[in-house]
Amino acid sequence: MSQDIDKTTAGAANPSRRRFLNTTALMGLGGAGLAAGITALPGGTRDAVAAPATNGGLNPHVNPGELDEYYGLWSGGHTGDFRVLGIPSGRELHRVPCFTPDALVGWGITNESKAIMGTKPDGSLQFTVGDTHHTHASYKDGNYDGRYAWINDKINSRIARIRLDYFVCDKITKLPNVMGFHGIFPDKRDPVDPAINYTTRVFCGGEFHIPTPNDGRDLDDPTKWQALFSCVDAETMEVRWQAKIDGNCDLVATSFDGKLAAANQYNTENGITFQDMMAAERDACVFFNVARIEQAVKDGKFTTIGDSKVPVVDCTRAANTDPKTALSAYVSVPKNPHGVNASPDGKYFICSGKLSPTATVIELEKVLQYFEGNVADIDDTIVAEVEIGLGPLHTAFDGRGNAYTTLFLDSQIVKWNVDAAIRFTAGDTSAQYVVDRLDVHYQPGHINASQSETMFADGKWLCVGCKFSKDRFLPVGPLHAENEQLIDISGEKMVLAHEAPVRPEPHDFIIFRRELLMPKQIYQHEDFPNAITDIANAGVTRDGNKVTVKMVTYAPTYDPLEFKVKVGDEVTLILTNLDRIEDLTHGLAIPDYNINFIVNPQETKSVTFKVEKPGVYWYYCTHFCHALHLEMRGRMLVEA
Repeated sequence: MSQDIDKTTAGAANPSRRRFLNTTALMGLGGAGLAAGITALPGGTRDAVAAPATNGGLNPHVNPGELDEYYGLWSGGHTGDFRVLGIPSGRELHRVPCFTPDALVGWGITNESKAIMGTKPDGSLQFTVGDTHHTHASYKDGNYDGRYAWINDKINSRIARIRLDYFVCDKITKLPNVMGFHGIFPDKRDPVDPAINYTTRVFCGGEFHIPTPNDGRDLDDPTKWQALFSCVDAETMEVRWQAKIDGNCDLVATSFDGKLAAANQYNTENGITFQDMMAAERDACVFFNVARIEQAVKDGKFTTIGDSKVPVVDCTRAANTDPKTALSAYVSVPKNPHGVNASPDGKYFICSGKLSPTATVIELEKVLQYFEGNVADIDDTIVAEVEIGLGPLHTAFDGRGNAYTTLFLDSQIVKWNVDAAIRFTAGDTSAQYVVDRLDVHYQPGHINASQSETMFADGKWLCVGCKFSKDRFLPVGPLHAENEQLIDISGEKMVLAHEAPVRPEPHDFIIFRRELLMPKQIYQHEDFPNAITDIANAGVTRDGNKVTVKMVTYAPTYDPLEFKVKVGDEVTLILTNLDRIEDLTHGLAIPDYNINFIVNPQETKSVTFKVEKPGVYWYYCTHFCHALHLEMRGRMLVEA
């Protein structure tokens, strides 16, 4: 089913470029990927870039000294970190290191960060690369509560938790039996106890099929490989359970009542080559009945894999044919969907086709009815399936009943009305579900809007991450910047308000009102068991060849200003910042020893290193803190 609004091409900036982008993208599929009958939708395009709104629209400009209205939490992509932006300005405020070392704060250098990241027996980091894709935050009463955010590392199947009071990573968990962990989403309230109205679990979709256990067996028999869906405890960060599934997972979504988790699946064929992965005309969105799964675990109806103790339940199709006892259900959706998103009213999940020009609307109440045995066919939960454009990927919402979906091949965002799409699917051909289209630059991927993934979507700002920038920014060699664009969605027409280059390749993000977050700007000594709270306790102690240096900073000096060690000593240096003034951060660097880290007000960090060469080594403050900053230094004296 297809439908579009009437439009005319308004001053096409470079139609040949757009045709080139679309043509090459289609050719890249080798003719095998697109669903039968896919065609460009009627109505032309709108290539002209709209100017920022002036008549009743929103102003993206934030004046000097003013604060942004929203926080944006962004994935850092291949840098393995977590970005914090102000919206609407798009100003990057902070980067939180998670999975990879960071020279600014000393992440991966200090003992505390190494303990979180994980080390090998020799004390070196277990991993030094990461690939962050998706980030989401904890909920209470259907809105963000400012406690935690989580982000995934696809390459090494890890999930990190960020404390939003200090914007630091405090835990990292590696998922067992999983490779290529991609989508994540927290529950929005407890699925078992209705009195618990906040996040207690985070769900993780395993993407790549592997033998389980992956210990060298079944290397040449992909029919025995499988993917797992995992549930992580939000507080302990331990894996609570895993579920065997047919196919793999892409992204994850959860219902506002806490009862359902879901993952769209783009490779239900269990294919190994990309041609195999596109063989079927329809794939699936798999739903998990969380309460039933956890009851099955309590009842001992699980197995384990290899040396992992995590309970594994069977959520394959064959094991869940009776809806009244099923742990899972597979809703059929058009081929190779990319993205599943929950609407703010709590009624629908929307999957986009990617290789089909369609969006599929699934009614959650009907899914629950299916699990009760009151819906005959799980596909009867589909209430709309409409054509919206070429290469639909991700969807955001404005709280007014409209959905905004990125069209990768069309390089557009399409605004469409969910209720009108349902009426159109039911046979009302007069229902105009496509509301607007806007060209973006170019090949958009992830999209989100202000408060979009809460019950309080406010329909003001929308951000889109474009995978290519082409000619939008100054060239800097073969590796182009990517493009993140800000769009005013407060009116009927979308208005492109701002764009900014970004280092490749960030992925998902969320946007929420700033008053939902109250970060602390000074640490508490109580947060650090090894804190040195009194200058009198600073100094050097020796136990054989193990030396402990307890050091404090207070602008503009260290105490002690000098300490003496010997070649062969193992030194543990503990540093506490005694300053209580906001924004008064100190650093400590020791030449030739790969030591460089910072301590924020009242924070304590430590490093351990082996002394290798005799001589004088000046340690100094790396973070500007005082008019005498350059004079803030001391000496490590190493005896032969």
